[in-house]
Amino acid sequence: MRRRHFLAGALAAPAGAALLPACAADRRRRSADGTVTLRFQSLAWQQESVAANKQLVAEWNAAHPKIRVEYVQGSWTSVHDQLLTAFEGGEPPDIIHDATDDLADFAYGGSLADLTDLLPRRLKEDIPAESWRTATFGAGIYGVPFLQEPRMIMANSALLAAAKVRIPTARDPWSWEDFEEAAKRLTRDGTYGVAWPLKEPVSATLNLSLSTGGRIFHRRPDGKVTIRFDAADQAVPAVIHRQLGTDRTGSRATLGMGGSDTLPGFFGGKYAMVPLGFSYRQQIVQQAPKGFRWTVLPAPAGPGGDQRQGVSPQTLSIAEDCPYKEEAARFIDFFLRPRNMVRLARGDWLLPTGTRALADPALRTREHGWATGAALAPALRPAPAQTVRGYPEWKDKIATPGLQEYYGGEIGMAELKERLVKDGNLVLARYQR
Repeated sequence: MRRRHFLAGALAAPAGAALLPACAADRRRRSADGTVTLRFQSLAWQQESVAANKQLVAEWNAAHPKIRVEYVQGSWTSVHDQLLTAFEGGEPPDIIHDATDDLADFAYGGSLADLTDLLPRRLKEDIPAESWRTATFGAGIYGVPFLQEPRMIMANSALLAAAKVRIPTARDPWSWEDFEEAAKRLTRDGTYGVAWPLKEPVSATLNLSLSTGGRIFHRRPDGKVTIRFDAADQAVPAVIHRQLGTDRTGSRATLGMGGSDTLPGFFGGKYAMVPLGFSYRQQIVQQAPKGFRWTVLPAPAGPGGDQRQGVSPQTLSIAEDCPYKEEAARFIDFFLRPRNMVRLARGDWLLPTGTRALADPALRTREHGWATGAALAPALRPAPAQTVRGYPEWKDKIATPGLQEYYGGEIGMAELKERLVKDGNLVLARYQR
């Protein structure tokens, strides 16, 4: 799950790094007394999360004086290009914080180490198979998924009560039809029932469409991926299109907004509900005016109460060029012990993947919707595009503009389908020759 928030600049590859031979790099990381230094590039950005990351590094260093970990601050906004530069220059971080939707090209390209035989049994068994699938490319595991972010509905409690809308729960969620009806009842007196921040519409559309059976990407027996956009894939986009168009229960002004941009309108009663990532709860807690009452609702369910939702967990990987892979794996095992995973989850306001961490009472409290999110964890699945080579280009050049025009009413479903499928398959074909 790539976090689209802002943090000052990512680490760039050192000047002249490409000229350093491997033996020189190896000597730089092992001192005369045998102390190994591992560089850990973290993408933590929230104050609580940065503090938790740095504290865990400090605890490791205090307990392992011969295997020192150096904390390096990176940035979600530039991590892909920064890693490309670092890999090409021969000086990547040893331990790499990223997200599963960014790993495919690095994994298939040989830049990341296969962790299958490096990770301890404890860690492998603690994280569910569905989560491991998000970081599995071919026959190898190229990242340890440890934090994940479902999409939830942040709702104004006072407006829900005034409209006498049934409050959905994880056990009794709204269907998509229920969600549309609730939005209609909440649209009154200058308030829109829902705000869809769709500056980046692809992830939300694909991941929520799992509940209606949507996949879009289909792997053939020969291993190649093709794109389809069938009725199951169209169901959720059609709901959003109706809300923004014919029903007028959603504000078109939010189409170009990011999630944070909708919060002032949410606080001011302009929008009764906003579908947002789970971590946005922190911003609501910090920024909401005094007395503002809000709640966290589960995303709508598909046919038969299907609550599946795609996620792209945050990961820890090891560079293939790292000369001390076993030591790096030991640090990852320490970093992701259950109690540490809880600290990381609370610092980032996300859900851990580990079953023991997820069961911690601190993540099961009703305060700020923690329990609602935790209850949905079993329904989280790998995002549809997880292992698709060429997905970033398809997303940026085809899907993002196509969905934005569809949601804005500039094109219809037929043209959207043609673009996503016909143009999209041409893009993917270049990556699968």
